[in-house]
Amino acid sequence: SERDPKRYFLAGHRAPELVTEDDIIEYDLDSNPLDARERESVRERFIHGEIYKARPEVTAVVHSHSQSVVPFSITTVQMRAIFHMAAFVGDGLPNFEIRDAQKGTDLLVKTPYLGQALARTLEGKPAALMRGHGAVIVGENLPRAVGRSIYLEMSAKMQAQALLIAGPGGKITGLDEAEVKASVPLQDYNRAWPLWRARALARLRSERT
Repeated sequence: SERDPKRYFLAGHRAPELVTEDDIIEYDLDSNPLDARERESVRERFIHGEIYKARPEVTAVVHSHSQSVVPFSITTVQMRAIFHMAAFVGDGLPNFEIRDAQKGTDLLVKTPYLGQALARTLEGKPAALMRGHGAVIVGENLPRAVGRSIYLEMSAKMQAQALLIAGPGGKITGLDEAEVKASVPLQDYNRAWPLWRARALARLRSERT
C-alpha cells in the first residue's frame, strides 16, 4: 500500500459486488493475512503479493475476468494500442501461459510459485493477459490501475469490432511508438476517477441501508 510498501489490502473471498469495507483484509507481501478475524482469504491473493514484491513502484494491482480480453489471451492476435485512452497497451501485452509454469492447473494463481511466474511474465509492463482466465493490471497509484482496467476492457472490445469490420485483408491503424510515448505518462485518469470513486461509495452506502 502507499502507507506501507510491505503490506497490501485485498477483499476477502466474496463476490466483488457484495464487498464492503469490513471485507478488506491486510496482508504481508508473502500474502499472509494479518487481521483475518475468521474471514476467508481469496485464493488468488498471490497474484497481488508476488507482483508487489517484484514491482516496488506499483501500489495497486487489479485482476479481472474481462470477457473482451479473454479472447485475445487464447488467440495469436495481439492487443494493440488502438485508441488514446488505452495507449499503455503499446505494441502488445505479454500473455501468461500457466502451463509453462505448471501443467494441469485450474488456471487459478493459488500459490506463491504461480504468482512469481505471473510476475515474471508481467515484468515491467502495465498489464498482462492470462490465457483462458483474464488479465492483471498494475499502476503506480489507484486511479491509474482502475483506469487501465476499464480502458483495457474497452480497447479489447473495440479492437475485436475493428477486426470484424476490416476483414481478412483489412488494415487497422493503431497508435505508433511516438504517440504511445507521448500519451502514457499523462494518463492517470484523474478526471474520471472522482466519478468512479463516487459510484463505488454510493453502492457501498446503499448496501449498508
